[in-house]
Amino acid sequence: MTMNNTEDASELQNLDALVVGAGFSGIYHLHQLRKRGFSVKIFEAGGGLGGTWYWNCYPGARVDSDFSIYQLAMEDLWKDWNYSERFPDWEELREYFHYVEEKLNLGRDIVLNTRIVSAEFNTNTDRWAVTTQRGAVVHPRFLVLCTGFASKPHIPNYKGLATFEGECHHTARWPQRGVEIKGKRVGVIGTGASGVQMIQESGPVASHLTVFQRTANLAMPLGQHKVDKKVQEKMKEEILPSILRRRLQTFAGFHFDIIPKSLFDVTPEECLLLFEDQWSKGGFHFWLGAFEDVTRDQRANDVAYKFWRNKAMERINDPEMQRKLAPAVQPHPFGTKRPALEQKYFEVYNQPNVTLIDLNENPIVEITPKGVKTQDGAEHELDILALATGFDAVTGSITQIDIKGTNGVPIRDKWGGGVSTYLGITTANHPNMFFTYGPHAPTAFSNGPSCIEVQGSWIVDCLSRLRSEGITRIVPTQAAEDEYTILIKGLASTHLWNRAKSWYTGANIPGKVVEPLNFTGGIPHYSRLLKECADHGFHGFSLSTQKGSETTKTLHKL
Repeated sequence: MTMNNTEDASELQNLDALVVGAGFSGIYHLHQLRKRGFSVKIFEAGGGLGGTWYWNCYPGARVDSDFSIYQLAMEDLWKDWNYSERFPDWEELREYFHYVEEKLNLGRDIVLNTRIVSAEFNTNTDRWAVTTQRGAVVHPRFLVLCTGFASKPHIPNYKGLATFEGECHHTARWPQRGVEIKGKRVGVIGTGASGVQMIQESGPVASHLTVFQRTANLAMPLGQHKVDKKVQEKMKEEILPSILRRRLQTFAGFHFDIIPKSLFDVTPEECLLLFEDQWSKGGFHFWLGAFEDVTRDQRANDVAYKFWRNKAMERINDPEMQRKLAPAVQPHPFGTKRPALEQKYFEVYNQPNVTLIDLNENPIVEITPKGVKTQDGAEHELDILALATGFDAVTGSITQIDIKGTNGVPIRDKWGGGVSTYLGITTANHPNMFFTYGPHAPTAFSNGPSCIEVQGSWIVDCLSRLRSEGITRIVPTQAAEDEYTILIKGLASTHLWNRAKSWYTGANIPGKVVEPLNFTGGIPHYSRLLKECADHGFHGFSLSTQKGSETTKTLHKL
């Protein structure tokens, strides 16, 4: 669809809803709103569908949710789709999105290569004025931001970065053409999830790999294996519908759940056997299937960390590497930063062609034309430099857009002193605007599609009810927002999350307020809050029509 076509331009001016982003959330909203008879389009900055799976195409990029739950829970889709691996890689996930696009005929309502740069609400028309980077302006009634939690890469301000003469890319902006790393001198800055995946793919093929680590990653085994088509077909017949429903009954939207008792309620022998069982299952079982007090009680956390460290040490040969990769003193409580899932990560460091630089002991001084210079005076010469330096996560995907509320304050300024939302889905002074898989939702503690479908079904139902009642404006009250934000902080204070310098709290971005950015009460609790709001006539919201009549729904205790 072209932005210059007269008929298309007219249609875009009268949209019921504009969805920003064509990942899981965007295509879910497009499909469900179209089914309800809304006129809706997606604007997507990338050149294809998939959201994070369009942008993240670096070597080794793959999802950390099991294939069975990493899909939309729609029978029309899952009955004819099969993955080939337990944890699909970026290429197969792109195939899934292509399949969904074709199956649901989504392409006719998706505008690619179109980045939103600003949006402002018109109080006279109860519509948004949304501007693209090419200067086109559209006026939807509702603005649905499906920008995800990791679409604004963070690139530290390294001295001399622009002078590097080799290839340099952030992992989330890896060239679509790919980069040949075989036989090259590769440097990776960062050991988060992207760094771990990049490192374990680069180590075996690079002539030399240099890893610059700030914090040891408490990575766990992926447990990867091929998935037979016959097994999947049998699963669809017998248990897949139950698995997909079960997601919404567990803390993190997976098909398994936290053990609802203390680690100290069992004997040391039982605890060890349970740990071994969780570990052998791979994936996040050892984290999100752990005892409920592992992320709440430092004593229980110490037990889990000791188990993890023993497992890691078994795979690392050199004592110095053991010290850096599996330190005797925890770098942070286990599980308070998202653990990476790995396949051969620790073995990479046993290779003679791999160097590990601990940035706490030997920080980067500058990037030179030839490589990376560290404080000890060494210059590590490189052909390729991968910046696995993370994201301005959870909020940055939204605040990078110049969105002005009815008070004229850009959302980046509103949230500059601390994030405030109502239900992790709306924010005061921003009428008719919804966001998903972002701040104050279960986002970082959830399987993506699980969180997205909980929020998305609420948004679609909300818009349908507003239309049937002739409501043209919905906005949360400041009182509701303040109360919900207090709830977010209260929930986080009962656990150990704040003891880690993590993107969970914004601590990875210089100058960003360190605070809880996610709803840490689990998906069932979060779903109950959404349901109670809707069941009580959208309490906490102010509803009005274009004629000016207004109703403020009473705020019930959260």
